Amino acid sequence: MNLVVIKYNAGNTKSVEHTLSRLGVQAVITDDAEQIQNADKVIFPGVGHAEATMKYLKEKNLDKVIKNITQPFLGICLGQQLMCAHSEEGDVDCLGIFPVKVKKFKSADNHIKIPQMGWNNLYDLKSPLFKNIPDLSFVYFVHSYYSEVNENTIATCDYIHPFSAALQKDNFYATQFHPEKSADAGQKIIQNFIELC
Repeated sequence: MNLVVIKYNAGNTKSVEHTLSRLGVQAVITDDAEQIQNADKVIFPGVGHAEATMKYLKEKNLDKVIKNITQPFLGICLGQQLMCAHSEEGDVDCLGIFPVKVKKFKSADNHIKIPQMGWNNLYDLKSPLFKNIPDLSFVYFVHSYYSEVNENTIATCDYIHPFSAALQKDNFYATQFHPEKSADAGQKIIQNFIELC
């Protein structure tokens, strides 16, 4: 299988690469449009700033490439946020795959830390991405921004209020959490993505 991990000016490619290697999959890490278009599956990892990353994607013409992909595609963390319509981080228009805005967490309670950093559980799981993942499984989050629950939500999490822990539309899947840092549950989610037809 030809699996590509998109390289950009930020990201978490090494952790994703290590998880794939444990599953017996050798990934190609690239920002080459042709290699991405010809892949069997694509992973778009995420650590970074929305505005800077969108600028890089546009410079490389990868914004258009990503939107036109027809094979299974998985965005992770910032990857999910950039697949939405707009982000408050840098007030930037994003890829628009999911018609929802990304907002910054706000809380009047000074004891609630932003970003959410650490383990939290998922519920209302609705996709083959979560095959054999029990409701209330714990996964690892690091984020200050979130997508509201919407028609494309396939997993929900609570932090300050409910938000989309994962999204899906057609061949596009995305997780706000980091499956590559989420122990057995996260590895199973990545395996499920690899096994998608």
